Amino acid sequence: MPIDDKTPKWRHQITLVDREELTVEGVVGLGSYDEHEIIMETERGTLVIKGEGLDIKQLSLDKGNIMVEGVIKSLTYDEETKNKKGLLGRLLK
Repeated sequence: MPIDDKTPKWRHQITLVDREELTVEGVVGLGSYDEHEIIMETERGTLVIKGEGLDIKQLSLDKGNIMVEGVIKSLTYDEETKNKKGLLGRLLK
């Protein structure tokens, strides 16, 4: 349910297939990304994806989802960032 008319709220869900195809729903914003790390803000906190050859195949912030291909090595939520500074604060460290 939306908080207001301008702020959609999606269900947060992660689907990982063979550690090579990752779909994340409930994405609010995309921070930084390269072939080794993708940082995004989700409904449940900042999500850091690490791996090799990471490539964003599909991104729709209107629908709140992202599709990533590559070798996924780890998925980590950064709760400290969410509570303190948010994604921008982490990126400006």
